Amino acid sequence: MEPAQKERTPFADIDGLPASMSAMVLDALTEMGRHTEIRRVRRVAFDMLRPRPGQRLLDAGSGSGDVARRLAAEVSPTGEVIALDHSASITAAAIARHDGSNVRYVTGDVGAMDLPSDSVDGVWCERVLQHVDSADASIGELIRVTRPGGRICLVDTDWSSLGFDGMPAGLGEVVMAHVRGHFTPKQHDMGRTLRRRLVANGLSTITATPVTCVFTTPESAAVVLPMVNPRVPEETWATPPGLRDEWLACVDAAGASGTFLAVLTIWVVAGTVPG
Repeated sequence: MEPAQKERTPFADIDGLPASMSAMVLDALTEMGRHTEIRRVRRVAFDMLRPRPGQRLLDAGSGSGDVARRLAAEVSPTGEVIALDHSASITAAAIARHDGSNVRYVTGDVGAMDLPSDSVDGVWCERVLQHVDSADASIGELIRVTRPGGRICLVDTDWSSLGFDGMPAGLGEVVMAHVRGHFTPKQHDMGRTLRRRLVANGLSTITATPVTCVFTTPESAAVVLPMVNPRVPEETWATPPGLRDEWLACVDAAGASGTFLAVLTIWVVAGTVPG
């Protein structure tokens, strides 16, 4: 089946990357999961999903499996978590990191899942919909597999909210104009659209919380923002000659002077599937 994730960012087609780049993406996922700001976003999402013992949950787009294993601890001892990811290589890495909890790792497409209807009590889907061809089709699938009364929790980025301070005025906008679609997905405002999409699908008790991530050093920002990460290979930058080096030099200077700032809003939206 043709996969739904086909955008040009590295996260959209991990299995199509060279082995070295695939390993870099896995490391990036691991680093992001440990970052204090991403952990803050996930705390909000856990409160919205409200996992309980005995539930069967789906982590749609599970990556390295960190969230799936944490969810498994919440639904134990009789519950189960299905960790579904489009990438076979990332799924294999997640299995290698398994801690013995009740997690079942599978590969699949969030837009066309091989799961029965009404088969899970809740869904976690974090920073996946920005990469798919049709977010609405994927949300429809998440609703299909969730039992009436179950909760769906969507976490996604509003890349159009990204802002910088401490660098020359306008330089960040110039860089972003070139890297959008390479470092950020085409659907750059996905986060802010999630509430509307759940309303359109008839979910109830919808809550929507914007979490503004604040990065005050280049090192902290580089974990989440590839456009300030000097370790991202130069050949992946879609910028004119010299612009990457000028930008990164300005980032370094702002870091050295203590004036660097980056902000990014990630939305957490949850709702209840109608009966």
